[in-house]
Amino acid sequence: MAQPKKKTSKSRKNMRRSHDHVETPNVVYCECGEPILPHRACSSCGTYKGRQVITSEDA
Repeated sequence: MAQPKKKTSKSRKNMRRSHDHVETPNVVYCECGEPILPHRACSSCGTYKGRQVITSEDA
């Protein structure tokens, strides 16, 4: 199996990994005021795009 000729420096290793970070999630606010992730139904009131999609006993 092939082996590297020279050691990869910490700087070069970290530059290669600069795009591997976890981005912060985008947060939007429901009509009820709860912060939720976009394109998901609100867990507290059960609405999505202004209409009720989850009944009150499920939420």
